[in-house]
Amino acid sequence: MEAATATGLRVSRISPSAACPALVSRFPSCLRYPACSIFKITGLWRRFSPLPSFSTHPRVYASSVIGAPKEAMEVTTTIGQNDLLIVGPGVLGRLVAQKWREEHPDSHVYGQTVTNDHHDELISMGIRPSLVGRNTGLRFPYVIFCAPPSRTPDYPGDVRQAALNWNGEGSFLFTSSSAPYDRNDNGDCNEDSPIVPIGRSPRTDVLLKAEKVVLEHGGSVVRLAGLYKADRGAHIYWLEKGTVEVRPDHILNLIHYEDAASLSISILRKKICGRIFLGCDNHPLSRQDVMDMVDKSGKFSKKFQGFTGTSDPLGKRLNNAKTREELGWEPKYKSFVHFLGVTN
Repeated sequence: MEAATATGLRVSRISPSAACPALVSRFPSCLRYPACSIFKITGLWRRFSPLPSFSTHPRVYASSVIGAPKEAMEVTTTIGQNDLLIVGPGVLGRLVAQKWREEHPDSHVYGQTVTNDHHDELISMGIRPSLVGRNTGLRFPYVIFCAPPSRTPDYPGDVRQAALNWNGEGSFLFTSSSAPYDRNDNGDCNEDSPIVPIGRSPRTDVLLKAEKVVLEHGGSVVRLAGLYKADRGAHIYWLEKGTVEVRPDHILNLIHYEDAASLSISILRKKICGRIFLGCDNHPLSRQDVMDMVDKSGKFSKKFQGFTGTSDPLGKRLNNAKTREELGWEPKYKSFVHFLGVTN
C-alpha cells in the first residue's frame, strides 16, 4: 500500500492488519510497539517477524536528499535496522551520533531541530537534519530525545511527537535530569529513591510529565546528573560569574558528556522497555570542592572568587550501581577530579 505524505514522499508499506487480521485482533499492541509486544514475550515475534507483512521499515522514494545539489535527483532511501533519530542534536546528541556511527558504520543518523540554524554543521558531521514537526512519514527503530525543555511551551507534547517517530522495534530513550529525586539534605539517592510530587515544582513537573509520556509509549528514561566538559558545565558558569550567591557545601553530582553519550547508547543497545536509569559518576562533590579542583588544575585562566550563600537548599549524593550492573557500563571519566587530572 502506498500513502502520500505532506512532503510529497510516497511511503510503501503492507498493513499488518490486512496481512494477518486474526493475529492482530488477538494482539493489537503489536501494531504500535512490536519490540515490546506479546509477540516478543511469547516467542511469536520470532516466528512471524520474517513475514513481509510485519515489516516496519518503510521504503521512501524521494526526489532529493538533504545536503544534495539543488537539481532533482532520484534516490531511494530505506530506514535501516540500525538507523537512529536524534531529537535535539546538541552537544550530547552529536556525541551520541558519533559513537553510534562508530558502532554501526553502515547506519544513518537523522536529527530533528527547532530551527535550521545549524543544519550545515549537522550535515558535515554525517547527521541528516530536518525540522521538528515536519511530517516525512518515516519511523525509526532507534529514537533518542535530547532536547531541553527551555525552548518549548509543551515539552511533554514534543516528547509525545517524538514517540510517534519510533517504530517500536529497537529503543526509544528520553534523556531526563536527576532533579526529580526528592532529596535536598546532601543524603544518599539511587535509581529507586522517591521523586518530587507533581505540583510542588514547575521544573520537576515538566520532566516527570515528559517521562510519563515516554514510559506510556514503551520507551525508557535516563536521568542524568550535571553534564560537563572542559568548556561547558557548572564550573564554567561559576568561573564566568566570579562570585555566586549559593552555599558552598551543596553536594553536586556530575557526568561527562562523553559518558552520558556512551550510557545512552548502552541503553539503546539493550532494547529495554519502560525503565528508568540513572547517569552519574558516583563521585559527588561539594560546590566548593569542584572549584577548588578547578583552581588546582591550573587549566583555567580565570579565578573563582567564592560562594556567598548560606540558606539555599542542599543537594543529594547519587549512586547508580544498579544501572551499571544491569548495563555493564562504566564511565570513561571516573570523576571530575579524574577528568581534570589532579589528585584530591
